[in-house]
Amino acid sequence: MQRQLIKLLWRLKIFLSQLLKKYDSKLPYFITSIITASIVVGGIKLFIELTEELKSQYLANWDTNISEVVQLYRSPFLTKYFVFVTNVGDTIGYLIIFTLCTIIFYVAFKSWKYVVQLAVVMILALSSNLILKQLINRSRPDVEHLVTVETFSYPSGHAMIAMAFYGLLIYLISQFQIKKIWKSLLITLSVILILSIGISRIYLGVHFPSDIAGGYIAGFIWVVFCVMIFYLIKIFRRDPTT
Repeated sequence: MQRQLIKLLWRLKIFLSQLLKKYDSKLPYFITSIITASIVVGGIKLFIELTEELKSQYLANWDTNISEVVQLYRSPFLTKYFVFVTNVGDTIGYLIIFTLCTIIFYVAFKSWKYVVQLAVVMILALSSNLILKQLINRSRPDVEHLVTVETFSYPSGHAMIAMAFYGLLIYLISQFQIKKIWKSLLITLSVILILSIGISRIYLGVHFPSDIAGGYIAGFIWVVFCVMIFYLIKIFRRDPTT
């Protein structure tokens, strides 16, 4: 029995070594896919757990305390800034930024690939956000709203799409062959926009902090998931026989 087990393990070792050698160039992509799949599953679990806590007193206190602190700093200057930022994270804002990205990507890289990837992430984030809002059906905060809102509260569409769009943009920028100073500047700007758009919704009184957290988590899930899909597409395009 022991000899048979040793023989089986030896054959398995030979098989794996041949397999890894054959797919050596693709191994990093497979490892990355496994890691990203784990992150997606973990993110979904975290989002579900947060959603289940929406009616808990603990989360209600957490939402109230953070909202009061953020809104305590209301001023004419900050109100103008956050209204501007929240408009950047709205439909017209994304149309303008997406158009600019389309022109830049085509001029710089002569390819529609990055444009399609951004469009896919935006469509997935937007459509899933609308579905989640209808399913969860959470009302907006019962405080003064500094901007007009019509949809449900959770998860925040602004936070979710900001994380999905600018999150993927950060990933794409990190892959571009451009000067480090420009790369750092663009990534920093994208991070500031993600955070500012989320905070603006709390500041303007139209979202609970947990709405923003849920939106960020859901948007991040889409970023990681789409990056994984793009990696897999890259693998199969290199070797159609795999």
